[in-house]
Amino acid sequence: MTLMRMTLAGSLLSTALALLSGCATTQALSPKQCQAGNWTEIGYADGIVGRSGAYFAKHVESCTPVPGSTPNRVLWEQGRQQGLKQFCTELNAYKLGREGYAWQPVCPLDDIEKLEEAYNQGRYYYLRQRDMEYLSTPYPWGYGRYGYGPYGWHSPLWRPPVW
Repeated sequence: MTLMRMTLAGSLLSTALALLSGCATTQALSPKQCQAGNWTEIGYADGIVGRSGAYFAKHVESCTPVPGSTPNRVLWEQGRQQGLKQFCTELNAYKLGREGYAWQPVCPLDDIEKLEEAYNQGRYYYLRQRDMEYLSTPYPWGYGRYGYGPYGWHSPLWRPPVW
């Protein structure tokens, strides 16, 4: 197998894995989960990962074709509020900022100032790390993870010319 084919096969495999892992984080409820109807537990699982109240519509959409399932918004919201108590902590807000995630307004307004301050501190650290990595690249145009290469966005198939 030539180098070009190996590179192409590797990039296709990486793309397929990225697409599959993206699907795993937002999977719909199974018919068995819809029929079991443990909406407090489903809401808790959604709250602990910081999903908004609008996410319930996805559950309704996935459970509508299943006979014998009736989504219960009240029980789901009670469970989600319990999960949000675990999600809405200063440590978690800091981690979200430090890993570069966007701030989602799902937490109760009681201690929102503390949470936003923790998030901003983590975000500050993330931006400084990203800038340091950018400045440590050997190319002035930021060729690498965060910038443009000489021919636009970095492509895994592009190789520098050999003179």
